[in-house]
Amino acid sequence: MRILLSNDDGYLAPGIRTLFAALKRWQGQREIVMMAPDRNRSAASNSLTLENPLRTHQVEPGIYSVNGTPTDCVHLGINGAIDFQADMVISGINAGANMGDDVLYSGTVAAATEGRFLGKPAIAVSLCGDQHFETAADWLIRILEQMDRIPMEASTILNINVPDLPQDAIRGVRVTRLGRRHKSEPVVCDRDPRGLPIYWIGPAGEAADDAEGTDFHAVAQGYVSVTPLQIDLTHHRMLEHLQTWLNRL
Repeated sequence: MRILLSNDDGYLAPGIRTLFAALKRWQGQREIVMMAPDRNRSAASNSLTLENPLRTHQVEPGIYSVNGTPTDCVHLGINGAIDFQADMVISGINAGANMGDDVLYSGTVAAATEGRFLGKPAIAVSLCGDQHFETAADWLIRILEQMDRIPMEASTILNINVPDLPQDAIRGVRVTRLGRRHKSEPVVCDRDPRGLPIYWIGPAGEAADDAEGTDFHAVAQGYVSVTPLQIDLTHHRMLEHLQTWLNRL
């Protein structure tokens, strides 16, 4: 299995470095290529760079940095910027959870989404903290070892969130749905040296839907959460009602 590895925290982030080393031990040096942003690009979502040239830089054997977004990295890695044909795209390990509404903003999930758009099976993996990256790497490899037995539709992305716990404290794995957060906290207002107002985006809201069966609930209980995602945003249940309404025009 030849794997293209990316993230949104940047190629120097401890999460992707831990996963890169773990995947090399599992698959071998030549089967893993990392192509990741040259700096932190968290919350970049699915943005592509269209008005500026992108540059790749090989910083180590099998490791490339890109002056772009996570989606740029995967797009370049799959579409010919390097001499490597991946069988799968893995994004992570992110430092911090990507649960519930987070998936709409997450550059980690976006990198996996781009892989899926380009015809590759894709996984996003996040650690719900910033300490036990080895735990997340171990659970990801356990899941990869079962991939040939997992009945996944071609449009599916797996979004994995791992509690920030030592390996022996993890209680198991749960298949989950996305929970939902409360709205984000208010923006933080400050002043620049000239006295002009500047703003910081406020923290994400706490969980609003963390019922049993959600990713929030599983992680809080010490389980690895695995959520299958799809990108069809159509509100299918609304189609018939909307058509009835429009027929009146």
